[in-house]
Amino acid sequence: MLTMPLRTALIVLFDLVTAAVAWIAGLMLRFNFDVPPEYGAKILVSLVILLVVHALACRWAGLYRGMWVFASLPDLKRVLKAVGVSSMALLALLAIDRQAPAIPRSMVVLYPLLLMVIMGGGRAAWRMWKEHRLYGGLRAAGKPVVVVGAGTGGAMLVRELERSPDWRVVALVDDAPSKRGLDLYGCPVAGSVDELERVLRDFKAQHVILAMPSAAGPALRRAADLAVRAGAHTFTVPGLEDLMSGKVAINAMRPVEIEDLLGREPVSIDTEHVQAMIGGKTVLVTGAGGSIGSELCRQLARFAPARLVLFEASEFVLYNIEQWFVGQQPGVEVVPLAGDVKDAQRLEEVFVRWRPELVFHAAAYKHVPLMEVGNAWQAVRNNVLGTLQLARCAQRHGAERFVLVSTDKAVNPTNVMGATKRLAEMVCEALHSQGGDTQFGMVRFGNVLGSTGSVIPKFAEQIARGGPVTVTHPEINRFFMSIPEAAQLVLQAASMGRGGEVFVMDMGEPVKIVDLARNMIRLSGYAEDDIRIEFTGLRPGEKLYEELLADAEQTRETPHPKLRIARSRTVAPDFLDALVTWLDAPRPLADEAVRQGLRRWVPEYAPSGERPALTVVGGTSDVAAHGG
Repeated sequence: MLTMPLRTALIVLFDLVTAAVAWIAGLMLRFNFDVPPEYGAKILVSLVILLVVHALACRWAGLYRGMWVFASLPDLKRVLKAVGVSSMALLALLAIDRQAPAIPRSMVVLYPLLLMVIMGGGRAAWRMWKEHRLYGGLRAAGKPVVVVGAGTGGAMLVRELERSPDWRVVALVDDAPSKRGLDLYGCPVAGSVDELERVLRDFKAQHVILAMPSAAGPALRRAADLAVRAGAHTFTVPGLEDLMSGKVAINAMRPVEIEDLLGREPVSIDTEHVQAMIGGKTVLVTGAGGSIGSELCRQLARFAPARLVLFEASEFVLYNIEQWFVGQQPGVEVVPLAGDVKDAQRLEEVFVRWRPELVFHAAAYKHVPLMEVGNAWQAVRNNVLGTLQLARCAQRHGAERFVLVSTDKAVNPTNVMGATKRLAEMVCEALHSQGGDTQFGMVRFGNVLGSTGSVIPKFAEQIARGGPVTVTHPEINRFFMSIPEAAQLVLQAASMGRGGEVFVMDMGEPVKIVDLARNMIRLSGYAEDDIRIEFTGLRPGEKLYEELLADAEQTRETPHPKLRIARSRTVAPDFLDALVTWLDAPRPLADEAVRQGLRRWVPEYAPSGERPALTVVGGTSDVAAHGG
């Protein structure tokens, strides 16, 4: 392999030979390859002068810093600089030399033109030859792939994949009519995005890469949906923000996930107000190891709290979130505390010791069928009594804010879990109406993707076993959002609240669970014929659809487009005293007695159908939006 000094010497020699060739070739063209003999001495003297100037110009232009194997536009600019200086030297020579025979004026055009072509062409030819040697054999070996998007992102991706042994771009698709039929680095733009299935068939490809980093959510969702429906293994490139910031490269692809097919727009929050609420404060999060609780903790860490008090009933998940902070956020002070929100003495101990100024209550029993049969009283004690004790503790010790993480199942509830969460909201509303320094707020939202017990991991497990994938009803639908999106909106709502509000999140359009199942089957690389979908029937307390607002409620806008405020009915003044009497029942109540009590406290609660005996029920999981 050439050492650097020898390599540089060879490049210098090439540029000098190029100048000599351009000079002599220009004169030959000028005189039709018959140069008069009297020009011999003039040609040699002029050439020596031009070679000296050209050598200095090339060094000044930085031509010996670039690597020819990566020759590109910056190298062409350096060539132009050097040629420009050499041309100026020739003009000066013409102006000074008045003796016959005179240098032909046409050389002012011929010499720089030939010099630029040979210098630039030589570098380009070297790069092409090297790339052919290094990567030429790889292109035929890679898997054929169709790229969606023939814009800047697509061009960058095609260029990168030319050097990959894994991929071979055979075609692109793009909706812009002006690009149809054109080539991008030798790859044809073979049709529109709607024609993706045909293009895959024509080019015998089974892989698709979505190269639309700046596209809006609906466009990406449509392209991803078409690719998945075509049965292709589908990948996507990073977003434009990550590419521009340099966090990732265009070829850092990942498989398309179910979240991409839902087309949720990225959430932006008012970080200044959230920072003012959290910065330098002690924050308590209950259910800190659950799906929403753990993500809340991660999001809270961004805003420099004085400390995070992690309160969790499960030792295992408490250990997991603590270890995440040790590895990922060692600068954040965390206090991992095992405890149950039903344990009044433990709560008092925590508030006396740590004096939390902000409380995010995400702990709850949340699984609809489990809480419906055999566990109804435990759902009441955990979701209602636990909320009441925690909220009173926060009020007694002067916490600034108390935020209850609630659920869409609290709206016109048909199950015990939803009714207990609505009752927990009413507890917070009643405590706020009593006055005091603590502001109480509630935030409702639907299912989060990938949360503990949700349909996504359930479907993934069933697909991995070869099916069947169980769905309760062909028409059942749910609202979905990502866990980070939900956590960020909880923080935004908390910073906007003035006390007593029930915040409702914009959950977008509801998604049919059966469509979710079909898409997950396709994303896993199977056809619907390979993995069977089986309908098992609605389970205890389960609705066909969820609502975000009760019938009697109205909403008003907030400054954030994804949050609205619901006005719910007024809670009776003597509500809490009577509720406490019920909660202090000396022994556990039977399921039917619990339902009767809940109907008394939550008039909109309407239990569904008959209650089957306590059995193990199959089918998909339908959960609330929070963990704990």
